[in-house]
Amino acid sequence: MTESEFNKLTDAVFARIEQAIDASGADIECSLNGPVMELEFADGSKVIVNRHVPNQEMWLAAKSGGFHYSYQDGKWLSKRDDSELFSQLSALIKIGSGEMVPF
Repeated sequence: MTESEFNKLTDAVFARIEQAIDASGADIECSLNGPVMELEFADGSKVIVNRHVPNQEMWLAAKSGGFHYSYQDGKWLSKRDDSELFSQLSALIKIGSGEMVPF
């Protein structure tokens, strides 16, 4: 996949996250600065979503650890544990905010 194609896919990921958080009404501060999106919760904890162009991966970072996802068969999947990006992100948001944000 070209860098342009990768950036288009990841832009869609960021938009999907932002739309889901806005629609949920959860108390989550969402900010996007270049390739990094920060989700900050009321207690000050954060989940970071990062576009990593050199590896063509989306990265999640939280207190519980880091997770790397590559685009495979139309989904963002982890090679380490077969988790899916949006499922993992939903679980991390639930831990941080107490709210379930469906994607």
